[in-house]
Amino acid sequence: MENTLGSRVKRAWNAFTNRDPTMRYRPFESGYSYRPDRTKFSRGNEKSMVTSVYNKIAISVAGIDMKHCRLDKEGRYLEDIDSGLNTCLTLEANIDQTGRAYRQDIVMSMLDEGVVAMVPVDTDRDPTDTNSFEILTMRTGKIIEWKPTTVKVRVYNERTGKKEDVVLPKRMVGIVENPFYSVFNEPNSTMQRLIRKLNILDAIDEQSGSGKLDLIIQLPYSVKGESKRAIAEKRRSDIEEQLKGPYGIAYIDGVERITQLNRPVENNLMKQIEYLTSMLYSQLGINQSIMDGTADEKTQLNFFNNTIEPIAIAIAEEMKRKFLTKTARSQGQSIECFKDPFKLLTAKELAEIADVLCRNEIASSNEMRQKMGWKPSDDPRADQLRNSNMYGPEDPQHASEEIPEEGGEVQNGTPAYE
Repeated sequence: MENTLGSRVKRAWNAFTNRDPTMRYRPFESGYSYRPDRTKFSRGNEKSMVTSVYNKIAISVAGIDMKHCRLDKEGRYLEDIDSGLNTCLTLEANIDQTGRAYRQDIVMSMLDEGVVAMVPVDTDRDPTDTNSFEILTMRTGKIIEWKPTTVKVRVYNERTGKKEDVVLPKRMVGIVENPFYSVFNEPNSTMQRLIRKLNILDAIDEQSGSGKLDLIIQLPYSVKGESKRAIAEKRRSDIEEQLKGPYGIAYIDGVERITQLNRPVENNLMKQIEYLTSMLYSQLGINQSIMDGTADEKTQLNFFNNTIEPIAIAIAEEMKRKFLTKTARSQGQSIECFKDPFKLLTAKELAEIADVLCRNEIASSNEMRQKMGWKPSDDPRADQLRNSNMYGPEDPQHASEEIPEEGGEVQNGTPAYE
């Protein structure tokens, strides 16, 4: 059948409607004062400073380009494939997210929940009937229920503006588990213990800043009887009413004593938090210089190899396994990650590396100009792999330089003979 626009619309499929996903515009739609599809952390993680670690890792992973590309027989990159999946990864994943924002959303959700679902929402064919379909839009989803062959996923529906639960086959949903699950998401993992300690510290700070006085009033008489306790309660109420005045001043009898309880109490909570933080950083290959942006090249490389690359590879391999058929993989199609090796270089270091790469015919001049953000040169030699320090057969200087015979001298490019 000819692949026309009409035939594609006729075969189109949507995860929520399970039919033609043609948009039907409504004159009145529900609205929100905040973005409803935004990632929301669970278990109170949004109240903890560990979200800065999540965000740093997610931004670093999103900085790695993921492409639907073609490889040669040796597994080397050949070209990008113009497909809906490549558009989702590089340009636009859905109406709300760019490709980079979608990749960041995947990592943030995965680190928070421990596992994330990459759901093809709109496809050109029904993926429940065939394995060969083109992905048009994608969303991240939270897995609510696991079954042998299906999963119930909570996904944002852009047509209703709400998150809805849908049951989808596992073979069409990319399911990525956090490679650092034992560090982040286990109940007694380092991250969860650190979160609990931070929550306790936040609770203590709230109590100390709540305005409570925490006083004990010692009365000059016994309060064992009911009448005495009533008198003591009235006395406490009187002091509370006095303190509610504009200046917070109260008076007591000369024989009464007041003991304040909210004085500083020494504990080892901060030491435990510092210990757990250093342990978490060591298990992830992170240190404080990574978080504040002062890390050198070796530290950044260690962070990328030990923390970022395992997460990026896990996402790419799951996409390759679920969204590319066996036939497509046999044709050289793949999902690959590409990291720019020149991001951490200064201008001086980039110039030295450019000289080495061009001189050894590894990169052309225009390729290096592109890395520096310059427009390509119109000179056809700028696209060739050549050493500019040596003349080639096509250079005009090469023709004028002739080797003189024995006993001759070169004058103005012409050999002179005796």
